[in-house]
Amino acid sequence: MRLAVRVTRTVVAALALPVALLALWWILTADSESYYLPPLSEILADLDDVWLRSDRLSADVLPSLLRLSGGFLLAVLLGVSLGVAIGSSRRLRAFCEPVLEFLRAIPPPVLVPVLMLFAGIGDTMKVLVILSGCLWPILLNTVEGVRAVDEVLVETARCYGVRGPARLWHLVVRSASPQIVTGMRQGLSIGIILMVISEMFAASNGLGFSIIQFQRTFAVTEMWTGILLLGLLGFLLATLMRLFERRVLNWYFGLRQAQRGGSR
Repeated sequence: MRLAVRVTRTVVAALALPVALLALWWILTADSESYYLPPLSEILADLDDVWLRSDRLSADVLPSLLRLSGGFLLAVLLGVSLGVAIGSSRRLRAFCEPVLEFLRAIPPPVLVPVLMLFAGIGDTMKVLVILSGCLWPILLNTVEGVRAVDEVLVETARCYGVRGPARLWHLVVRSASPQIVTGMRQGLSIGIILMVISEMFAASNGLGFSIIQFQRTFAVTEMWTGILLLGLLGFLLATLMRLFERRVLNWYFGLRQAQRGGSR
């Protein structure tokens, strides 16, 4: 019973503001005669026709999600691997820090023309653009998480002879996992933005391509359906990331709850 109440409260808290904003949008645009801001009722009606009753889900949405998944997973692999290596060594961290700060300061959209020269205009370029943006929050959060590993735990593992892969996985990665997941959540938000931006340059499919095509042909209502669909996908991906976070960091949230209970 308590679990059902807790889940209900969580769902209501998550949906209350989006539903309120949609209701406000509906009310404010109900009598709109502006060509550039059609009523929400028309946008929702066209959403079904443009995306659900056509092949656009497989032709545009699926390729976008595949590119986002490829770039994001590569960023997680590289970011965690390099972050653990850099965070575990003071000398390596001091050596790499100036270069990391320089590269992090470069906005990923600026790299789109450069990557087009080397990787062409296909999916490889788009995946690399997403990778270039997702990598830095994951990498830097991993470095900070590894640096913050409790020295008492490090000494305890050394005393008990925990070394090699066991030490790396059970001590370093596990201790840094809250920071790593935080970087993943930040990287996913950046990846969605870069997915759209990369598809607006010399693309033949994808959500970003569809939205810019609707805009260029003055199909304004259809353009708004793409923007709304993009927002819904972002919300869904953020929800899945939160469920992943709860699953992976269940021990961490349990520890925090126990500490709060003990402090009372």
